[in-house]
Amino acid sequence: MSLAKPKPVARTIAGSDSSCGAGLQADLSTFATLDVHGVSVVTAITAQTTRKILGIEPVKSAVILKQLEAVFADRKPLASKTGMLLNGRVIECVAKFFNEKNRPPLIVDPVMVSTNGAELLRPEAIRVLKKRLLPLAAAVTPNVPEAELLTGLSIRGPEDMRTAARALFEQSGCAAVVTGGHLSGCEVIEVFYDGQEEFLLATPRVKGGPWPGTGCRFSAAIAAGLSKQQKMAQAVVKAKEFVANYLS
Repeated sequence: MSLAKPKPVARTIAGSDSSCGAGLQADLSTFATLDVHGVSVVTAITAQTTRKILGIEPVKSAVILKQLEAVFADRKPLASKTGMLLNGRVIECVAKFFNEKNRPPLIVDPVMVSTNGAELLRPEAIRVLKKRLLPLAAAVTPNVPEAELLTGLSIRGPEDMRTAARALFEQSGCAAVVTGGHLSGCEVIEVFYDGQEEFLLATPRVKGGPWPGTGCRFSAAIAAGLSKQQKMAQAVVKAKEFVANYLS
């Protein structure tokens, strides 16, 4: 009797969503669906419904660091992703860990505001994110409002998304995927740029919404792909397909 091949491991570093619609619960659900073993580092605990956030309690930096070290020592992840980091202190903690050698590729989902409008990243932390964490990332996956805050650009359509993706690459040196769910139109568009390759991905827009957790699932699916040794561009394409199927 042969033993089953161990699943690749991916890690989420994010806030806990008590409604399970987004946050690390959405990440772990994505990992499981894509046949990846998920492990987690909790950055904050939220009390929320599917419609609003009732409270947020940050986790101490020392505890976050212990979680990072414990997960890495036990079952080494082949890829990681961040979600809600909340403040500059947490970002510094995560950046310190990933600044060490031999860390897995990191996908940064720069979660700043929830779907229902709650602030999930302090304004003063944006500078820390840009200076300390993005240069350590393999890719950053902002939606349109987040890309505007990170670049100072106004984004109204695909060409603006292309400009923003290139600006993010120039700022941080990591690949950028600007997601267009916040724009109007019959299609949802994502723009990818990594300094060498550039492409646009489009899928029909699903009626209804807003759809909480789609950004979490998209970035988690990229991390899952990387844990399976996919190239970044391939992981992005498959993540786009995954989210489209999830919403259909």
